[in-house]
Amino acid sequence: MSQAPLFKKLLVANRGEIACRVFRTAGRLGIPTVAVYSDADRRALHVREADEAVHIGGAPASDSYLVIESIIAACKATGADAVHPGYGFLSERAAFAEALAAQGIVFVGPPIGAIEAMGDKVTSKRIAQEAGVSTVPGEPGLIADAEQAVEVATRIGYPVMIKASAGGGGKGMRIAWDDAQAREGFERSRSEAASSFGDDRIFIEKFVTEPRHIEIQVLMDAHGNGVYLGERECSIQRRNQKVIEEAPSPFLDPATRQAMGEQSLALGRAVGYASAGTVEFIVDQDRNFYFLEMNTRLQVEHPVTELVTGVDLVEQMLRVAAGEALSFGQDEVTLDGWAIESRVYAEDPYRGFLPSIGRLSRYRPPAAVAPEAGSDGIVVRNDTGVYEGGEISLYYDPMIAKLCTHGPDRATAIAGMREALDRFELEGIAHNVPFLAAVMAHPRFIEGQITTAFIDDEFPDGFAGANPDPAGAQRVIATAAWLDAVARARDRPANTTAFGPNTDAPDRARAVMAFGTTTPCRVDLASGRVMIDAGPTLSVSSDWQAGEALARVEVDGEARVWQVGRHTGGLRLRGGGIDVRCTVVPQRVAELMPLMPERAGAAGENELRCPMPGLLVKLLVSEGEAVEAGQSLAVVEAMKMENVLAAPRDAVVGSVAAREGASLAVDELILSFAQSDTASTTDTASTTDTASTAGADS
Repeated sequence: MSQAPLFKKLLVANRGEIACRVFRTAGRLGIPTVAVYSDADRRALHVREADEAVHIGGAPASDSYLVIESIIAACKATGADAVHPGYGFLSERAAFAEALAAQGIVFVGPPIGAIEAMGDKVTSKRIAQEAGVSTVPGEPGLIADAEQAVEVATRIGYPVMIKASAGGGGKGMRIAWDDAQAREGFERSRSEAASSFGDDRIFIEKFVTEPRHIEIQVLMDAHGNGVYLGERECSIQRRNQKVIEEAPSPFLDPATRQAMGEQSLALGRAVGYASAGTVEFIVDQDRNFYFLEMNTRLQVEHPVTELVTGVDLVEQMLRVAAGEALSFGQDEVTLDGWAIESRVYAEDPYRGFLPSIGRLSRYRPPAAVAPEAGSDGIVVRNDTGVYEGGEISLYYDPMIAKLCTHGPDRATAIAGMREALDRFELEGIAHNVPFLAAVMAHPRFIEGQITTAFIDDEFPDGFAGANPDPAGAQRVIATAAWLDAVARARDRPANTTAFGPNTDAPDRARAVMAFGTTTPCRVDLASGRVMIDAGPTLSVSSDWQAGEALARVEVDGEARVWQVGRHTGGLRLRGGGIDVRCTVVPQRVAELMPLMPERAGAAGENELRCPMPGLLVKLLVSEGEAVEAGQSLAVVEAMKMENVLAAPRDAVVGSVAAREGASLAVDELILSFAQSDTASTTDTASTTDTASTAGADS
């Protein structure tokens, strides 16, 4: 006789990949599921994957996913007796849990009192101190205005972290190193907090330099039981938004892990916690750790914990919400192997990580590999909420997928992630896969020598693509020559034609133009060799066939997967953060190409254009005003991020073309600078202090 499901029907008050993820576990447990969707999400994947779907309002989250009454109405219409909130949106809104309880609907999350206590950063810090949890030095009260922010920051000592009391996911958060940044940071944090949470309260605490961001996953029930499921290292961040996470941390030792875990459980007991939750800490280089906040919900990065512990956190949340006691204790929790998660975002790493929207003309993630089928011990998991042909909207979080790999050790997990990223085919929008691949290949990341400043330290001027060392460049050149020869062998299989010798036969002398150089070489497909003139002879092997989008090529024993595209006169190769166009031509053609006249570029104009689609929230200058390089000119909101557009140089504002409240398209004119003798090219807006997206986890 089969066991009755935990609930009659489960509604997920969320969208995208987290809704799909919850549906997956609910389906395995035999619980019917309900999706909710906005106007923008009518064709979304989570709508397809649920048993039922209910429309709840307009595209903006404030008209749909954040409307408590609409969620409750959907529950009543479908008979759902439980709601899982996912993360973001209403997941940490005590009023939402309260409204559900009033209707007799189970909230799959912690008690209301725990949400309220931990949802306010000032209150949570006080409770943590009382529970014996180590905390960061800071001002215990709220900050009233920018001048008080300066006074408090001066007293604590710079640098300081200015944070929204109700914040999360990096929203409403700024680091200040001096008085000017404290004033600016206070205003921006308060504005973002009001926009994202409807709560503009701000507090300040000391910013720990060279920190690591490490969090403890706890799981507690209503019967007094609790366990901690190890830690996650979340130090690879950009503007306080996590980019790459892993479990366990390469930095913690068993004693520190135990101390952090026990303090996390003490905090949970202090607020009567019951569900899955995460206690976040900042850890210095001496392994001193300080409490940051407790997230009373499921985290974006929960899959890495599931991969190393074998515990389905969504299932445990459902069981605890149904009143069950935990079925295992702390002594049964083991950490097996290593897991890494890369957050794949619709953003352009080559343009300051600006958000990207549009249709996914190609979406082919790497094939999932289950634990029992892992090759070389590598497991691949991809949590996603999109599909090929689907659209990335400007209204929500730009996350495309959470790509995870698991292996017996960290080196294997990294190797698996590098290949998985190279196999991730995405077209139609800009995305950060090349940047993720470059981080995975970075020596400092491989060594585990990371802090929350890693991206700022290693990519201070932004990301312009990975550049191989000389030996690596030769392997890329050999790869291009080999693939070109394979393609030509298919097109012209014989070395002779009816009209005489085939001058374009695969083994003829060629030249590869890439990385700013021209490299003569010869390919011998029969022996598997590429002979570089005045250079090495490299052994090459691959089963690639012309026309295939992916090529796994081994050069001198080193294998790499490349995404292969065509461009005029050659191939475009993408992999490992490298994106290179290789022109492959006969050597005589290469000798003549420098003699070709270059097309002159068109002269630009003195303009500030919007680098992304978004809403012009604030215009900070007026016509005729003199501005200095780096001065803030306008604030554009896109995907709930406030982007400050700065002056690229000293100038005078000529005319203003856009007005506050206007919806702007990519490259739409905002203002023009007065003509000067020094300007001759179009000015692209630079952006600073972009906050995390609405609905995003921290």
